[in-house]
Parts: sequence; C-alpha cells; structure tokens
Amino acid sequence: MTEQQGNNSGEEPGRAGRVDGPGPYQGVFGSADGLPGPPPGSAPYGDRAGSYGDRPGAYGGVFGAGPTAYAPAAPPKQVTIAAVISLGLGVMSILLAGLALTSAGEQISEVLTGTKDAQGVAVAAAVICAFIYILPAIFVRKRRAWARIMLIVVAAIGIVGGVVALPSGILGLAIHGTLLFLMLQQPTKLWFHHR
Repeated sequence: MTEQQGNNSGEEPGRAGRVDGPGPYQGVFGSADGLPGPPPGSAPYGDRAGSYGDRPGAYGGVFGAGPTAYAPAAPPKQVTIAAVISLGLGVMSILLAGLALTSAGEQISEVLTGTKDAQGVAVAAAVICAFIYILPAIFVRKRRAWARIMLIVVAAIGIVGGVVALPSGILGLAIHGTLLFLMLQQPTKLWFHHR
C-alpha cells in the first residue's frame, strides 16, 4: 500500500500509529463493516430510549388503558333486528302519511281519529310516529342509551295499544312485544353498558 492511504499495518516501522491520509475504508454507510450506524439524532451517551413518556401504558394503550375494549365493536344481532323493525315501522308511518294526503285520506282519518274532517291530524300523527320510530332506529346502532330507552318506551306503549285494540291489534302487539324483548336481552344490555 502507499503512504497516502495511511497504512497502519506496520510495513514501515517509523510510520506506526501515524495517519497521513483518510484512514481505513469506512464502508458504504460510514462504519467499518459497511452496516448502517445509529440513526441521526440518537443519544450519544447511552440508550435513553423508553424513558419518561416514550412507552405506552402497561397494557399497550394510552394512559395504561387496555388495547381493546371489552364490548364488541359491532352491535349484537338483537340490536340490529330491533333497529330494522323500528325503521320498518317508521317507513310504514311515512307511507301512511303519504296515503292520508291522497283521496283515501278521508277514510284513513276516519279510522285514526273517528271523523272524516281530520285529515291534517292523521298526517301529523303519522309523521310524529315515523319520527318516534326512525330516530331511535338510527341511534340505537350507535350505542346511544337514550335511543334504547326510547325504543323500550315506544314498545311498551305499542303493547298497551295492542292489548286495548285486541283482537285487531294482534300484529302490532306482536311487533312491539318483539321490540321490547330484543331491547331487554342480556347481549343488548351488555353492549350498552360497556362503552
């Protein structure tokens, strides 16, 4: 090797320990073995990674919270079925309001209110019923407790109305009984209580 390369192998006894050139080959990344060195900005005085605030909590979550929730992310099938039933009842109420605005409105208002002249009252009642069914149907799947309570109250009122209107109210009684049953089952309760 030449003198410009700074050979420290001891070929020349007077040049041992003396460096005149750039030194030995440092590799592609600047280290002798050619592997990348520490990342820029790393602590030069020892490994301080993982000190205060660098690591997540004991369970892997933020502030020591568990990495997963205990309740399932998707609503249980009971909640989904109740939401579909309630949405269906709301859609039927909207259809009833639309029919009450047609020529059959006098007959519908006579059935609902007892007089032929209360067509506006029949439409308003159908729209209110649609709102009362559709609103909790939307929010019960979003795990809103008030929507579950609202569905339970609506189902209880529907059951009372079905009992009063027996035998013609048997279908409404069955539908509202199913809604109440679904909202009071254990998977539904657990899903709403573990938020």
